Amino acid sequence: MARVSDIIEDFIKSLIKDAENDIIEIQRNELAQYFNCSPSQINYVLSTRFSNEKGYYIESKRGGGGYIKIIKVNINNDSYLENTIMETIGDSITKSKAYSIIDNFYEEKLINEREKNLMKTALSDRALNIITPYKNKIRANILKDMVLVLLRE
Repeated sequence: MARVSDIIEDFIKSLIKDAENDIIEIQRNELAQYFNCSPSQINYVLSTRFSNEKGYYIESKRGGGGYIKIIKVNINNDSYLENTIMETIGDSITKSKAYSIIDNFYEEKLINEREKNLMKTALSDRALNIITPYKNKIRANILKDMVLVLLRE
């Protein structure tokens, strides 16, 4: 049986797929009522499944008429790869966030499964078996170089 988070994620992704321009506006409370869950469950799904690393941009307006705007970014756009992804990677990145970026590249068909696995292996904790404070900085530099190679193709 699918977890509520998975069901909410699939529902939101289907809304985005059916929307013009890959942009939707939803109300957190209405969505929580629809799925019979708390608004914090909606927040959890949005923050973990619709992050920048995964190719989404979220705007939120609070208050009585508040809404959440979810925008699916065109990852195949070179400026998105160069600016947004590089900014998301920053000077340091965890393995989990790096893997999310790589998974998004795979889902968007920028890379194949073999390339996905190679990239993840190169960024794994085992491959970066060094002192912890530097591991995420080195991981960020390697991932940025990989993204630059993708831009050249």
